[in-house]
Amino acid sequence: MCRNIRVLHNFEPPATSDEVHAAALQYVRKVSGATKPSVVNAEAFDQAVEEVAAATRKLLDSLVTAAPPKDREIEAAKAKARAAERYGT
Repeated sequence: MCRNIRVLHNFEPPATSDEVHAAALQYVRKVSGATKPSVVNAEAFDQAVEEVAAATRKLLDSLVTAAPPKDREIEAAKAKARAAERYGT
């Protein structure tokens, strides 16, 4: 999985439209192999991002869990600690 795509499920407050769009953009970039599409492919690229974002939102809205919602700040601190351990910073 692309390292830049973050888990969006089971957070309080729920994932924003910007977070869903960013994940969709990263996915389409990874699959297409292009960070910025050519002018000829821009429409197809943008359409793919919108479709992936819609599917992602539908998925997130449909998922059910018994686990309590995660706190974004706590999860960010955990990720920062893991990175510091991994990279020695």
